[in-house]
Amino acid sequence: MRTVRRTAPLLVVAVGISAAALATPAVAATPTSSPAQITQAQASHESHTLHGLRHAGVTNASVESTNWSGYAATGSSGAYKSVSTSWVQPSVSCGSATTYSSFWVGLDGYSNSALEQTGTEADCIGGKATYGAWWEVLPASESAYSGITIKGGDSMSASVTDNGNGTFTMKLTDSTEGWSKSTTHAGSSGYQDSSAEVIAEAPEVNGSIANLANFGTVNFTGGTAGGSSLGSTSPTEIVMVNSSGSTVRAQPGAISGGNFSDVWKHS
Repeated sequence: MRTVRRTAPLLVVAVGISAAALATPAVAATPTSSPAQITQAQASHESHTLHGLRHAGVTNASVESTNWSGYAATGSSGAYKSVSTSWVQPSVSCGSATTYSSFWVGLDGYSNSALEQTGTEADCIGGKATYGAWWEVLPASESAYSGITIKGGDSMSASVTDNGNGTFTMKLTDSTEGWSKSTTHAGSSGYQDSSAEVIAEAPEVNGSIANLANFGTVNFTGGTAGGSSLGSTSPTEIVMVNSSGSTVRAQPGAISGGNFSDVWKHS
């Protein structure tokens, strides 16, 4: 049975840092977490940032990660107590290879080891598309939502909210299938509410970053962070690359208000 684990990204440097600093990036602690039991494999979701950069036509600060792609609103402690977005669940295109992808919103995790999140999974196992949904609070393993049906093309919406009493509510709705799941749970130890993320991800499976399932394009719409549109927060763009940084695996387009598209490039 697969246990998917998501962890905070190793966001190392900011755009504009010196070349000398880029040559020796800092390494942050990598907490563990885990999503829905969907397949026969051991997986985790740890994001590693390689370095800061700017991409042509992008006005936001930008960083590279080996398994996250999307946008993160960042600030001081307490800056973001809610995050939300909507998307159409991608229909993954499967060949013979085993590949994985997930789509989620979360609080914290960009620059600390806390993370409260909920989202969906779209994987290729044995040549067949497999879909699931989950919530997670680090460092505990992810919990799958039970008794649901989810398919490619379903209209999803998700939110994570700090309730102000040490608990967080993770809510995920599939309006196509007609279900909504809401879970309230104590936040991660040391949570700060210092970042809010909307992410497409390649999970880590059995200790290695998995091949990214070909999800085509996922369109995130109506994204908010702390009650404001995600785009108004001047969020950091996160581009997914391979371990050497030579190949882009997934990349978000420009953000407008709370809307942006994330495009699969390479497994």
